[in-house]
Formats: sequence, C-alpha cells, structure tokens
Amino acid sequence: MKPYSEAIDQTEVKIEMVPIPGGKFLMGSSELEADRQEDEGPQHEVELAPFWMGKYEVTWEAYEVWTDELDILRRKIMGKAATEHDAVADAVTRPTEPYTDMSFGMGKGRHPAISMTQHAARTFCHWLSAKTGRYYRLPTEAEWEYACRAGTTTAYHFGDDPAELDAYAWFDSNSEETTHKVGLKQPNPWGLYDMHGNVREWVLDQYLPGFYSQQEETPASAPLAIPTELYPRVVRGGGWEDDAPLLRSAARIGSSEDWKEQDPQIPQSIWYHTDAQGLGFRIVRPLAEPTEEEKAAKWENTAPEQVDPEDE
Repeated sequence: MKPYSEAIDQTEVKIEMVPIPGGKFLMGSSELEADRQEDEGPQHEVELAPFWMGKYEVTWEAYEVWTDELDILRRKIMGKAATEHDAVADAVTRPTEPYTDMSFGMGKGRHPAISMTQHAARTFCHWLSAKTGRYYRLPTEAEWEYACRAGTTTAYHFGDDPAELDAYAWFDSNSEETTHKVGLKQPNPWGLYDMHGNVREWVLDQYLPGFYSQQEETPASAPLAIPTELYPRVVRGGGWEDDAPLLRSAARIGSSEDWKEQDPQIPQSIWYHTDAQGLGFRIVRPLAEPTEEEKAAKWENTAPEQVDPEDE
C-alpha cells in the first residue's frame, strides 16, 4: 500500500489517499481521561484490516463535481464521449438544488464541503466508486478513531494537553467562526490532516450510547452499528465551532433533527443539514473490496431516508 492521488476524470480535481496499516487498538477513552463522557467506554480492543483514508476532508472542489455535474458539463464542452465508468457514474442520483448557498459564505475550493446529510455523503461515495472503478465509502466509527489515533493512546493524537491544539486544529478558540482550507495545520503521525477540528466528520455508524459495552461482551472484527434509524448517527472529530473536549480522539457526537431546523422545505430535504455548518466528511477505501453481497448486507445497509421534496 502506498499513498496515491485519485484523479476525477474530466476535471483537474484529485483526492489524496493515505495508507492506514491494519492492526489492533483500544477504542474509547480511559476512565482517567479529562472530559471523558460515559458513551466513550468501556475501552475495548478492536482489530481492523488495512485501508486507505482521505488525507484531507472532502473539499468543495471535489464535492461540487458531483453536486453540480461539473464532469458532465466539461465533457460536453470538450466534445468527449462518456467512458464506461462515466456512464455508470452519470446514473447515480445527485442532490436537488439547495435553497441557499450551502457554504454559508465560508469559502469553497479547498475548504471542506459542509452541511450535507449522511445520505448525501454516502451517495457521493457511491458516485466516486462508479466514476473511478474503485470502492469508496465512509469510514466506520472504529476505523475513524483508529486512523485519528495513529498508534497513540492520548486524548489527542499529539498528546493530552489541549493547549497544543492550536498547531493541529481549527476550533472555537482560533477559527474565527469559519471553516479553513484543508491541510493548513500539522498532520497526525500517519499523515492525516484536520482529524481534530475544522469540520466534524460523518462515519457509517448509528449512534448507540451502549454499543461499546456490546463490543466488550461480544468482540467483533471491523465493528459497525448498522443504521436502523435516521437519528442519531455518529460524527467524529469536532469542528470549527466546538471546544477542545469535543475534538478528543474518543469524543462521540450524535446527529439530530435540529440540524435541519431552518430548512423551509416540506418534507425537509434528504440532502442538506442547513444548521450543521461545521459538518463534513472524509472517505476510505478498504484494501480488500467487499463482495456485492457483503456490501448489501453490511456496508450499504441503512435505514431509508426521508422522501426528497422534488420526488413527490
């Protein structure tokens, strides 16, 4: 496994991927860790297979290729025929038009894409998989924490002192109430940027406060709490508006229907969380791609979303 850049055809956009070695780690936080919450325990051993992870959070320049069909538009302008991968990717559903600027004036380009639902993030992964011929998805909660820790056991991947956060993260004390371009702070030991702060990051799991107790009693390789309810689902890492304790490697946050409070559509859109302006995601690619049966049973298995207003 080596680092690589995934080029998106018909664009100049590349998504940089970093190899994450397989291994075991203690998931959750110690009872002695400052600011520890009850849902971070008990600590339990988890074993994971190797995977690649996005070096950065998914940026607007990559996300808008999908949302705004920029690849299709450029292909038409250049007079190029669709490739076999293009044809499959073109058939993947794309979001309906947002009712407002979903960057909320914080910046696009190399800024992390924000305010999407987990459904939108997952669908982007489906599109990217079709576009490239390689399987991408959201990380599990266990994969995310394992990659964030990068072999460390401290509250943050750089140690226990939140006074050092300024060198590694954008959060409430230094963000000036906005996202920032990815990669401006120092990376973790495995070369991943913004694992603490900038934006919270979607993972695949349903948020279950007692899930760690179940894992301690019945250990499972590659654990995943398959979503059966729309809320709450897990986000990790903390964002620009969060304080230091929420940026800890073990900190867990559950999504809420309040994240759609300002959405005026009835029913509310399946694509946008207008009140979660510090929410984004990054992607992973497992070294061993699951079979179609495994994808359907586990990795792509999720509770149905609400109906899109334009589909009624």
